[in-house]
Parts: sequence; structure tokens; C-alpha cells
Amino acid sequence: MIEVNSIVKVGIADLNMVTAPGVIRTSGLGSCVGVVIYDDVKRIAGLSHILLPDSNMAKQAELNAYKYADTAIPILVNKLIDEGARKYALKAKLAGGAQMFHFTSNSDIMRIGPRNSEAVLAILQDLRIPVIAADTGGNVGRTIEFNPETSKLKIKKASKEEQLI
Repeated sequence: MIEVNSIVKVGIADLNMVTAPGVIRTSGLGSCVGVVIYDDVKRIAGLSHILLPDSNMAKQAELNAYKYADTAIPILVNKLIDEGARKYALKAKLAGGAQMFHFTSNSDIMRIGPRNSEAVLAILQDLRIPVIAADTGGNVGRTIEFNPETSKLKIKKASKEEQLI
């Protein structure tokens, strides 16, 4: 757990947690999806920076479980519960999943952003964690910052204003 009044930074294919009054942030969300899971009463939150939808597509021997939606989200949920969050009270907010490049092919493989968003939503549904708000899709990158004290997710899009969801 991280000290209070701090900004916890989460890298690509990584995850971490924070308690109020600290905040948690990740940047570089293009086709990646930032998934915030939180307990608003306990004022604890975790953030996962999902790079790819499915670990079954992994080719490397050493699997980074934080890289994939199907492995990172259950790990994050377990870590939150271990730190005192209540499973039944967990909620989620997410952002990212942009289609950063235009391809002439309609190949599903190239739809990384939409596939990441779909995978995250399916796993959250399987875990019975409601999605309270989302800002996904489009074709711009995002930086997000979550404050567990207010349960607000600040989203900064490239060349656009900030928004709170």
C-alpha cells in the first residue's frame, strides 16, 4: 500500500493500489485500457493498465500476468480484497481502448483497442463488478487519474479538455 497524499504511477502492463487521500495515475492509454476498481466506502482503489485482451495469445515463456485483461483484473481484485476492500462493494471505471491507427484490412487482430475494451467488460461482468462510467473508443490517447476520496476519474485526452467521470 502506498503512502497518503501521494500520486501512485502505474506503467504499461502494470497495476497498483492506493488509499485516500492519495491518487493513482496512468498515461499512454492508446489502445490500452485503464481499469479502476474501487470500494468507495473503504476509499481504496486499484488501477490496471491493460495492454492486450487475452493471455492465451501470449508467445513468450515468461508471462507478465499484468499485461492481459483476463489475468490482470482478477489479480487486482484479489489484491484489493487482501487490503480490506469488500468484494460485494467493488465498482469499476475505465478509459482507453482507442483505435489508434487506421487499417485498410478489417482483420479483427488489428482492432486491439476495441478488443481490449470488450475483454475488460466481459471479465468485469463475470466478476459481477458493475461499470459505473467509461470513456472508451475513439482515436485519441488518454491519461487518467483516480481519486478514491471522491471516486472521480479524471481523463485528459490528447489536445482536449479534462473531464471527470
